[in-house]
Amino acid sequence: MHKSQLAGFIIDCDTADLEAAADFWGQALGLGLDRSDDPAEANYIGLQTDPDDLHIEVQKVSHPSRVHLDIETDDIEAEVARLEALGAKRISDIRRWVVMEAPTGQRFCVVRAARANFAERANRWDSQGNK
Repeated sequence: MHKSQLAGFIIDCDTADLEAAADFWGQALGLGLDRSDDPAEANYIGLQTDPDDLHIEVQKVSHPSRVHLDIETDDIEAEVARLEALGAKRISDIRRWVVMEAPTGQRFCVVRAARANFAERANRWDSQGNK
């Protein structure tokens, strides 16, 4: 058995000025910015949300700008297998997450669980991928 739920939205920005992009989205959504001092996180600026709310961050990318969603899970490989059985394709493994593509072409990521409400609110899947 494993669990998963919608984690949040990532705003992919093909920009040289991530700070300006994050500032726009923070003001547009009425959310403060949550910057990291970690050099490995230089291409990401989070927007401040409550621990139970969806995670939203702005990401600097080298592909056309778009929005993608993240699915959080307590077992990345089990969730990837469940989604592959539904028709998704594994595209690549990046650091701590897996990039996937839906049968209709949208990219999304499977990430480690982080939301405060994960244990109580996430969907529970058996080994066959059934709820």
